[in-house]
Amino acid sequence: MDELDMKSLNIVDENIEKIGSIFPNVIVESENGKAIDFELLKQELSKEIVEGNKEKYQLTWPGKKDAILVANTPSTNTLRPLREKSVDFDNTENIYIEGDNLEALKILQESYLRKIKCIYIDPPYNTGNDFIYNDNFNKDSNIEMLQSGQIDENGNFLVTNSQSNGRFHSDWLSMMYPRLKLARNLLSSDGVIFISIDENEYANLKKLCDEIFGEKNYVGDVIRKTKSITNDSGTGFNNQHEYLLIYCKEINNVKIQGENKNLANYKNPDNDPNGEWCLGDPSARSGGKGTYFEIENPYTGRKDLPPTGRYWAFNYDTFREYVKKGKIKFKENYSSNERGFIFKRYKNELKTITLPLDSLFSTSNEYMNQVATKELSSMFDISEFSYPKPLIYIEKIINSITNENDIVLDFFSGSATTANAVLNLNSVDNKRRKFIMIQLPEKCQNNFDTICELGKERIRRSAKKIKEETNADIDYGFRVYKIDSSNMKDVYYKPNDLSQEQLELFESNIKEDRTSEDLLTQVILDLGLTLDLKIEEKEIMNNKVYFVDDNALIACFDNSIDINIVDEICKHKPLKVVFKDSSFSYDNDKINLEEKFKKLSPETEISIL
Repeated sequence: MDELDMKSLNIVDENIEKIGSIFPNVIVESENGKAIDFELLKQELSKEIVEGNKEKYQLTWPGKKDAILVANTPSTNTLRPLREKSVDFDNTENIYIEGDNLEALKILQESYLRKIKCIYIDPPYNTGNDFIYNDNFNKDSNIEMLQSGQIDENGNFLVTNSQSNGRFHSDWLSMMYPRLKLARNLLSSDGVIFISIDENEYANLKKLCDEIFGEKNYVGDVIRKTKSITNDSGTGFNNQHEYLLIYCKEINNVKIQGENKNLANYKNPDNDPNGEWCLGDPSARSGGKGTYFEIENPYTGRKDLPPTGRYWAFNYDTFREYVKKGKIKFKENYSSNERGFIFKRYKNELKTITLPLDSLFSTSNEYMNQVATKELSSMFDISEFSYPKPLIYIEKIINSITNENDIVLDFFSGSATTANAVLNLNSVDNKRRKFIMIQLPEKCQNNFDTICELGKERIRRSAKKIKEETNADIDYGFRVYKIDSSNMKDVYYKPNDLSQEQLELFESNIKEDRTSEDLLTQVILDLGLTLDLKIEEKEIMNNKVYFVDDNALIACFDNSIDINIVDEICKHKPLKVVFKDSSFSYDNDKINLEEKFKKLSPETEISIL
């Protein structure tokens, strides 16, 4: 029975909850309970850094406001397809993106908002020896870093974060904050993120995730045994594990599952109409007078009581019901130390056929780092690769939360173990999970120019192996995209700053080196469509026309278009159409274009590049 509050609705508390659902990081603790950090809220709603110095309980570090600003600053970059590096580009729904993961996450915000079911990442652990991203360098003065492979051709930076750095933890937090914040936006309402980490940044990462995802959406930790005997610290302490932090978008929507239960004991030797069953324990640890009574065997007259200190798991009325249904069956012959009846657990009564996901991955050596190293070595002649994760480990993580058509994202893709795991799982249960891998093309010390090349080749080889061994009817391909600057020219100049030669360059607002497929990809992203949609290329009246997801989008980017092509396109009743502005010789053509669509396909949305 609930006690009535006898008060009107607390509008302030309700508003705080609403704001917290959008910006969980601005919810803080105060003397009166939950409150809003208005300085942080101002920052979330500002394009400039907002100063403030109020003291409160929260995670903070030098550069945090910069990190918030970085997360909220939109990207002008886009993705360009690389068909020659892809596998089955026209039919696959898997995606591989080369470039800075911060930029990639920004680019994916509209198309994949609330659409990712599972995110797994294995970020730099900040051990003092590894590289981390730094998003705040002056990119015009780092030619040496480009040549040494610490940045790519687009100015994406990686730096060694040594422990002598005065902002050792702060720089790592500033790197992780915007990426996790953007990742949260992509998670579906029942989505889950899994983050591998060791003791170097575990405490900070836990606090960071509490802020970004909300403390209530913390699911738990997995502890994985990584190696056997070590004394890395020189202290004599044998540190042989690392952590997997698990957070979700909304805790009430999440159901994580482990391995399938062993149902081999369920049989039906007596042809019970209720189906297969196994022996169950009829007693319970707690109860009362109603669940403590004698049960008499009608064949022998012997009576049974619950074991000492226990009760029956049912009352007398339920007991009689169970007897009628056959759930309780009396024995005709039995020894003196046996109970006079059996209690059946029916298979069809199981609420789930899966076990919960165990927090300890330490009972078997199959989860250790050396297993992953052997897996990679069996595929490639490589000298070393930093701490890869075993396939079985990633498979178990992905399988715990995903189902048919779910998308799995890894934006620290590395050797593409996650993609390999998705293919393996799909081949076993014949489901169509999809993956999105994101990786900066860092220089690779092995037999590949970059880690991206290693990762893509791993997907190719693992796909070939799975197909040969299983012949499973799954998606073995992947579309490759690279991050690049916008396809559109920068025309934000004052007229007086432009020469006649420059004006001629701007006759078209599209860069000269960009292809129709480049334009199509940017249009797909700008319109909020996903990159896995089927794309068909058709010829209509001597023009190349793209059909995306049948009629979700129809686009033509030829330099010259016959206005009569519209009649043919309208027959498909497209939801959206896109043309280049420069494709039409006369303004009247654009007016006629609009009029034709109004008449022949009035629901179509028209856009001009």
